Amino acid sequence: APQGRLLCGPGLRRSRAGLLVTKCGLLRHRPGGGGAYWVDSQQKRYVPVKGDHVIGIVTAKAGDVFRLDVGGSEPASLSYLAFEGATKRNRPNVQVGDLIYGQFVVANKDMEPEMVCIDSSGKSSGMGIIGQDGFLFKVSLGLIRKLLAPKCEIIQELSQLYPFEMVLGMNGRIWVKAKTVQQTLIIVNILEACEYMTAEQRKQALAKLSGN
Repeated sequence: APQGRLLCGPGLRRSRAGLLVTKCGLLRHRPGGGGAYWVDSQQKRYVPVKGDHVIGIVTAKAGDVFRLDVGGSEPASLSYLAFEGATKRNRPNVQVGDLIYGQFVVANKDMEPEMVCIDSSGKSSGMGIIGQDGFLFKVSLGLIRKLLAPKCEIIQELSQLYPFEMVLGMNGRIWVKAKTVQQTLIIVNILEACEYMTAEQRKQALAKLSGN
């Protein structure tokens, strides 16, 4: 028997009888430890999962809490204290419309999703307010998982084209910023095209661009 704890990801739920499948798609497995299983589907709407890193859009301020659109069925909450170095006197400068990269600490069907921008040691670890410039767009959840995989070929190939900054949210949102607006939009177009291009078609498109 495998050692370690078996993790159940999106599309699966534990029950007394075993594992229940909660949505259609391909069953995926990642080895290591006890292993992890999840269902990879082409679902359009994101369902918050505890531990997921996502990009949210601030839609309202309500007292000490910000409300964020994360692409799910309901908004997520984010306390002003859930930022590195934040105190009652030193509040983060967050405005309606800002993009926030954070992590879910609460995500279940009985409670409102709750996000933070700090890790367990109180550090930001790259989370927080995303820069004003750049371009935000949406792709399928399947493509996001592919882009987040270690040593993703698509990311490696793009990084040889132009220098750029990128934030990937597990809710299907991507923020990109290159040196110019034109370079930014080229990267956006390539990433959107990755939904239907083969690896060979992608390599040919990138070769044409790098030859210009």
